Amino acid sequence: MAHKPSCCHIEEEKPKAPSCHGDGGHQSHGHHKKRFDVLFWGSLLGVTLLFVLGVFFPNEITAYPWLKTMAHTAHHMVHAMWWGVVIGAIFVGLLSKVPREFIMSMLGKGGTVSGLLRATGAGVLLDLCSHGILMVATKLYERGASAGQVIAFILASPWNSFSLTLVLIGLIGLKWTLAFIVLSMIIALVTGWIFDRLVARKVLPANHNEVSLPDGFQFWQEAKTRMKNTRFNLTFFKEMVISGVKDSKMVVRWLLFGILLAAVLRAVLDPSQFEQFFGPTFIGLIITVFIATVLEVCSEGSTPIAADILTRAKAPGNGFAFLMAGVATDYTEIMILKDTAKSWKLALFLPLITVPQVLLVAWLINIYG
Repeated sequence: MAHKPSCCHIEEEKPKAPSCHGDGGHQSHGHHKKRFDVLFWGSLLGVTLLFVLGVFFPNEITAYPWLKTMAHTAHHMVHAMWWGVVIGAIFVGLLSKVPREFIMSMLGKGGTVSGLLRATGAGVLLDLCSHGILMVATKLYERGASAGQVIAFILASPWNSFSLTLVLIGLIGLKWTLAFIVLSMIIALVTGWIFDRLVARKVLPANHNEVSLPDGFQFWQEAKTRMKNTRFNLTFFKEMVISGVKDSKMVVRWLLFGILLAAVLRAVLDPSQFEQFFGPTFIGLIITVFIATVLEVCSEGSTPIAADILTRAKAPGNGFAFLMAGVATDYTEIMILKDTAKSWKLALFLPLITVPQVLLVAWLINIYG
């Protein structure tokens, strides 16, 4: 029996062209020719070799300190981030089954303070590492969230998760933890608001995936109808998993490249030499931001380092800057934003707008903290 179509009764959306995912976004009219993804497979091969060396041949590589450092780095980072990537892929798969109208209803209207507050709150409450957050953020953009909402979501998320909040409290105390969370949320809101204003003035590209809610859209009523009409069978979960894996490939390729780059940098630079430069001076602050940029440390790894800077270097502002700069200047994050939004300008505006705020807030913390 035919039933009346509903905006929530959407089993699968028609493929869009071009997709904001896939192998580098390469599309051709009428015929899609897949290109060999050199970056993905090359990075995967390199990380796998280093991981195997670190796990199965730790004694054999001790004669080569640089190789030992690279293998240890690859093993440590894969071990620290794999769960976040898996959970992120699951969230991405779930989001692929949710109609855009629902996403827009939950996040609120893009370009509004209410929408930014909701996106920031979602980022704080979602318990994922920075790598899992990136995958969810790219999917939110594809489902219609504004550029400002996605940026606010990213900046508020990585180290504000429940688990890392508990770790921070144990490392630096409740007072500094709450201060860092509130300040990061303020920076996320301000940055998101600036992004939305720049989009409104056509300085930055708008999200072409954005949709308007139908007149009279009732979230809970539509959700009940959607749940009633959806069959949660094996096919549903199979499609969810496949979508999560496919849509996560773009993020994973840059994460693998980031692991390789971090391994090389740690083999070349001695991290123990950095501590003497992390003091509460302006030069120390600049060096901290620079190190946070080049080290490519995930949220789990940046938390203890930032705590060390606060407690041992007596530079709370630098500790805050290390956490925030790691999010704002992360090169894998910038590349993923570029691939998602198809805009170098939008991606590069993330550090351009965020870093000055981080430097100012961190400098004030060092002075008055």
